[in-house]
Amino acid sequence: MRNLTHRAVDDRAGLPHGSTSNLFRTREALVAGVLGRLQEREKAGWASLAGQGLPDREAFVTALSQMVRQLTGDGRVITLARHALFVEASHNPALQAQIAVARHELEAWAVPFVGALGSQDPAADLRIILSFVDGLMVNQLASPVPGFDPAPAIAMLLRGML
Repeated sequence: MRNLTHRAVDDRAGLPHGSTSNLFRTREALVAGVLGRLQEREKAGWASLAGQGLPDREAFVTALSQMVRQLTGDGRVITLARHALFVEASHNPALQAQIAVARHELEAWAVPFVGALGSQDPAADLRIILSFVDGLMVNQLASPVPGFDPAPAIAMLLRGML
C-alpha cells in the first residue's frame, strides 16, 4: 500500500505526472478509487456466475472452483491487491463502509441464489461460503499448491451445509 501513490499510478499508466491527482485529489480518494475498481471486477466475476442461472450444487461447485482458480492464478495480482485493501480498511472507516456497501449488493443477489441451492439459512450460509472461499484463496496465494483444485473442498462444505 505504501507504493500506491499518484506518481506511481501516473508512471504505470504512462500518463503525465499530476494526471491521477486530477481525478483523485487525496491519497484516501486514490485508495477508494482503486477499491472501487477492484469491486467492479469482483462484481463482474459474480455476475458471470449468476449468468449461468440458478445451477444445481454440482454446477455451482464447478463455477465457484473455476472462479477461485482464476483469482489465484491469472487474477492473482488483483486478489493480492484486494487483500491489501482489506488490511488497509481495518483502520479506515471510509473503506470499511465502501466494502460494506459492496457486500450488501452481493448479498442481495447471492442470498436467494444460496437459498435456491437448498440452504435453510441462506444469509448465514453465504457468509460461510464467502469466508471459506477467501480462506482457500489466501492459503493458495501464500503457499501455492501445484494443480490446486478447490472443487473437493467446496463440494464438501456444501454437502455439510446444504
